[in-house]
Amino acid sequence: MKLMKILNSKNINFDKTLDIFLIQRKNKIQSNLVPVTNIIRDIKKNGDKALLKYERRFNNNSIIIPSPKQVSKSIATLDKKVKKAIDLAYNRIYKFHSLQKFKNISYVDKFKNKLEYKYLPLESVAIYVPGSTASYPSSVLMNAIPAIVAGVKRIVMVNPSYGGKQNPAVLYAARKCKIKEIYSIGGPSAIAAVAYGTKKVKKVDKIVGPGNSYVAQAKKEVFGDVGIESMTAGPSEIVVVCDKFSNPKWVASDLIGQAEHDVLAQCILISKDNNLIERIKKEIFIQLKKIPRKSVARKSLIHNGILMYINSDKKIVDVVNKIAPEHLELNIKNYKSLIPKIKNAGSICLGKYAVMAMTDYNVGSNHVLPTTGSAKYSSGISVNEFYKRISYINLSKKGIESLGPSVITLANYEGLAGHAQSVKLRIRRK
Repeated sequence: MKLMKILNSKNINFDKTLDIFLIQRKNKIQSNLVPVTNIIRDIKKNGDKALLKYERRFNNNSIIIPSPKQVSKSIATLDKKVKKAIDLAYNRIYKFHSLQKFKNISYVDKFKNKLEYKYLPLESVAIYVPGSTASYPSSVLMNAIPAIVAGVKRIVMVNPSYGGKQNPAVLYAARKCKIKEIYSIGGPSAIAAVAYGTKKVKKVDKIVGPGNSYVAQAKKEVFGDVGIESMTAGPSEIVVVCDKFSNPKWVASDLIGQAEHDVLAQCILISKDNNLIERIKKEIFIQLKKIPRKSVARKSLIHNGILMYINSDKKIVDVVNKIAPEHLELNIKNYKSLIPKIKNAGSICLGKYAVMAMTDYNVGSNHVLPTTGSAKYSSGISVNEFYKRISYINLSKKGIESLGPSVITLANYEGLAGHAQSVKLRIRRK
């Protein structure tokens, strides 16, 4: 059975074929978006009544706010090894993100005008953590810790439950992040609830975090009334560049590890060594049989996977920059020579030991990254996501008298006489 598409850079139509493939996947993702407008309207109009209606329908859940007792009881069931793993991840993620703090700017010019640029934390943020059939304590850490470092005072966790039960690891991660406000709700109705507020759910200023197509679309529709991430975080992606230095078994496992996320996940292998590509392809077949989510991974590889033979480093760089992948692994000996030339990627793993799976958990970098080519113009979640910036301007008498005439000239040129007049009135008459 043919598992992944094969592309060869020697073929005349290589670039065209790649472009078509990338466009088709993007269209596939966009076609998966669903209308959620009616649900959002229902929440805005009917509040908790509507929220409970959707929770009962989709999650068999009638609990909006779990009690502290429920939370503690659930956490008590969690294996100590998992707790220690979460503790380790928390410490490493916090350490790296604490280095991302911005410094305020203060500048005084020769006219004694004072200009300041201050970073202020957002007042309230909701982090959406997927739930029900799966659990992602790592998503709690990756979204909450940058907000903590930024100084956000009110961090809310929205985490769907099934039958009123939430995952103990997710709850423990929330406790580790000192999140006290937890809502056991999910889907577009949950997004609407934190965006607009209900009697039981308090509204927030910004919503971050991954979710399914319903959640993604809901976040887009409430944007403007609340903030959302400044990037596109869709189905996961990886590009692995490898050479004779690479271990075929390791590379195959990296691709499968990405493919098991989602049927829309994208896995691309690039190499100048055809023999190596064949060996990796065989390893994928062998290893695929051994993972629990093999059905998901197989569909992902069949529909979105590509094996690329590219005969030069220059072409490899061009292709990587065109794809702008979420994750890039440079599993090659000469990765240092390629680094300065690669401009588009969410994160880059360097060398054979830097595996994407590590970055998903406890290396310290953030795993919420731009996808579907959006790494060309955006970045992953950072502390910056939870700041707002305000300019402060204090003009001296000498300053406005010196700079004012030029402002009057430009304002009049633009036809804004009112602007010009407001400056004229403040300039000393001679």
